[in-house]
Amino acid sequence: MSHYQKLVQHHLKISRFEHLSAICGWDQAAVMPSGGNEARSEAMAELSVHLHQLGNAPQLAEWFDKAGSESLSTNEQASLREMKSQWQQTTALPESLVEAQSLAGSKCEHAWRSQRSENDWEGFSKNFAEVVALSQEEAQIRAEITGLTPYDAMLDLYEPGTTTEKLDVVFNDVKSWLPTLIQNIQEKQATEAIYLPEGNYPTEQQRQLSLDVMKFLNFDFNHGRLDVSMHPFCGGVPTDVRITTRYDENDFVQSLMGTVHETGHARYEQGLPKEFAGLPVGQARSMGIHESQSLFFEMQLGRSAEFISQLSPLVQKNFVNADQKIFETDNLQKIYTRVNPDFIRVDADEATYPAHVILRYEIERDLMNGNISYKDIPELWDAKMQQYLGLTTKGNYKNGCMQDIHWTDGKSKIYPAQHNYRDGCLQDIHWCTGSFGYFPSYTLGAMYAAQFMAAMRQTVDVDAAIRSKDLSPIFNWLSTNLWSKASLLSTDELVTQATGEVLNPQFFKTHLENRYLK
Repeated sequence: MSHYQKLVQHHLKISRFEHLSAICGWDQAAVMPSGGNEARSEAMAELSVHLHQLGNAPQLAEWFDKAGSESLSTNEQASLREMKSQWQQTTALPESLVEAQSLAGSKCEHAWRSQRSENDWEGFSKNFAEVVALSQEEAQIRAEITGLTPYDAMLDLYEPGTTTEKLDVVFNDVKSWLPTLIQNIQEKQATEAIYLPEGNYPTEQQRQLSLDVMKFLNFDFNHGRLDVSMHPFCGGVPTDVRITTRYDENDFVQSLMGTVHETGHARYEQGLPKEFAGLPVGQARSMGIHESQSLFFEMQLGRSAEFISQLSPLVQKNFVNADQKIFETDNLQKIYTRVNPDFIRVDADEATYPAHVILRYEIERDLMNGNISYKDIPELWDAKMQQYLGLTTKGNYKNGCMQDIHWTDGKSKIYPAQHNYRDGCLQDIHWCTGSFGYFPSYTLGAMYAAQFMAAMRQTVDVDAAIRSKDLSPIFNWLSTNLWSKASLLSTDELVTQATGEVLNPQFFKTHLENRYLK
């Protein structure tokens, strides 16, 4: 057996344990009783240590060295590159740090679930302090190895090749035109008549509507399922994708489009090449590309007039006792393209969403680089919300800096009353998972999605496909140009082959102008 094949077999073993970890993680977030958290956290920590040991196996260095001189196909060379990159990332961290991060993250995330609803920043910050300290330790270790800044070293885990220098150029450009764009859109929409959801939308009927839409989007229910969690996510593995949503019986709007979003993630996972299953080269290219697929489904497809015309009868079918004028195509289109600066990232419209991301990026960048303390976050959050969206989150943590989970396990969706932190820095679950470096992926994903749609329209009649209720031409383009490529190419190579150029943020700006101002 060649050394390359030995590496393949070893990584397939790793992937099977990662499979178990992914399903256990989904269970912990979606169905596990709260009393099981301590034991589950210990089990997950033990599993993370075992995975770290497998990734650090002493024979791997020799295997990589000898595999580099073997005769390999182009795809095998890409596979070796991705295995080696993953190995280098794994060997960077000591086992003790991996275990400590897993335990701290589980503790912080579990407590966050009640602390957010109780607006308890003080209680949250006690757990969060440890997550931040461990993440900063990781960032420093990775920075010393890579020669990058601490934050860039973390960013590279999610967006290989992307740096703060590149992001600052892109995001500063967005900040130069986004406030004016938002203002112009709001002025245009001010005189529009719109009927907003009122009444009761039972959870079971919302669930059925979500399932109907997932079927329309060709979700493979033989290899996945839909459940409920506090924070919607897509997890599991390509052959068993677990997506979750959350329901509000007073408003079906966010849940429905949240399901469309997570279905985009799931279709990407289900469309990855089976011949590379279990290998790093068979995984998503980057989190930005992953987010591009969820946002392609939600924003490029899901909020288009043609798609909403298909949603309308499905909504009417599932809510027969509600006011039907709300579900008419024209009114649904207005609901799903309404621009209104708000506190909650996951509920934000696509025009204001980049401001939420840039805010978080600037805070986590400075936090990982040691320029600010976690104690500074609420005040910084409020200042940036006022600067970018004209809103204050003073004393409002739930819908501010505690709304995301990513920052709480070290693996880094109306004005508030005074001292109501739930709309401020407590809203994100990301903070609980310590995913520092992840947030830029959201806006990069939106930009990639707009660029992919522009390229797709050159060869595919997207609107006609939606009207015909046969979305296969759309999915075939995505499969051919993106899903089937997995991580065989670099991000820039993937985007260039699909669209003819590397990321060009102008496509995103043009998309917003065409949808909202014309």
